[in-house]
Amino acid sequence: MNAPRDHGGNLDAAIARYGGQRADWLDLSTGINPVPYPVGDLPADSWTRLPDQAATDRLIRAARQFWSVPEEVKIIAAPGASALIARMPDLTDTADVHIPGPTYNEHAAAFSKAGRLVNDPDWPSDNTHVYVHPNNPDGRLWGPEVMGGRQLTIIDESFCDTIPDQSHIALSEDSKIVILKSFGKFWGLAGLRLGFAIGSRGTLYPTRMTNPKPYTVEPDRNLVDLLGPWPVSGVALEIGARALEDTAWANATRARLAHDAARMDALFTAKGANVVGGTTLFRLYKVDDAAAWQTRLAKYHIWSRIFPYSKTWLRLGLPAPDRWDQLETAL
Repeated sequence: MNAPRDHGGNLDAAIARYGGQRADWLDLSTGINPVPYPVGDLPADSWTRLPDQAATDRLIRAARQFWSVPEEVKIIAAPGASALIARMPDLTDTADVHIPGPTYNEHAAAFSKAGRLVNDPDWPSDNTHVYVHPNNPDGRLWGPEVMGGRQLTIIDESFCDTIPDQSHIALSEDSKIVILKSFGKFWGLAGLRLGFAIGSRGTLYPTRMTNPKPYTVEPDRNLVDLLGPWPVSGVALEIGARALEDTAWANATRARLAHDAARMDALFTAKGANVVGGTTLFRLYKVDDAAAWQTRLAKYHIWSRIFPYSKTWLRLGLPAPDRWDQLETAL
C-alpha cells in the first residue's frame, strides 16, 4: 500500500500526539470555510431514492448561472473535485505534463499513477499543463496568457470562488481547456463531496483518432462513463443547487472572509510572522521555524499545516466566529 500523501485535515494524528478530545481542537490545517452554508430541511426523497435527472439538471443550471458558464460549454458534476483530478489523465494521451509547483500534490500523483512524466517546472511541456488558480498554498494567480495553446490545460479553481472576478471560466469554450471547481471549500461542506468539471464537449468527451467512427465516444474516455452512474448523491444535488442559487449568501461570505483574513494577518504579523500569500480561506506565513510554531500551537489544541519542502512556511485556515479567543490565547 502506498503511503498517504501530505495533506491538511489529519487531526487524528494531532490528537494522538498531543491529546485532548476532538471538540477541544481548532483544526486550521485546511482551507475550508468555517461557517458552512445553512443546509436547512431536506426532502425525504433526497435520501430514499436514486438521484434523478431533474435534480441533476437543476444543479447544472444553478452552476451555469453562478459561474456564468457559456451555454455551449458542458458541466459535469462529480463526487468531489478529487474524483475529477484522478480522472484528468484519461482526457489526454500526452506522455508528459507540466505542473508548476509547489502546489496541490494530487495533480502530480494522478498523472504519475497513470504512467506520465511530470516535468520539472524549468522544462515545461507543450502537451499538458495544470495550473491551480489561485495556487495552494501561496495563492498565486495565473494570467490568461499562460492558458491554452497546447493539447490540454487543466485549471483547478477550487479556491477561486472567493475572487470570482479572477476566474478563467470565459476560457472554457476553448476546446483544449478544462476548469475544475470544488464545492466543499467555499461553501464549507467538504463532507458533502461535490465538484464540477467545466469544458467543451470535445474536452470532456474526447475521442481517439483510431476510432473508425470519429464522432463516437469510446466508453473508457468519456468522463461521464468514467465517473459511473449516479456519481452525485441526491442530498448533494439538492444542497448544491440551493447553495449555488443563493448569491446573497455568497456575497456576504466573501466580505466576511476578507475581514477575517485581515484579522488573522494582523495577529500573526504582530508575533513576527511575514505574510507570504494565500487566499481569504487560508493564509500562508513565513516564520523562523514552522515545525516549532506548529508544536506550540498544538499545545493549545490548534492544528496548523506545515510542508515537507519548506522549513519556514506555516499555513492556517480561518477560525469559526466563536473560536478566535482560542487562537488569540495561543498566540
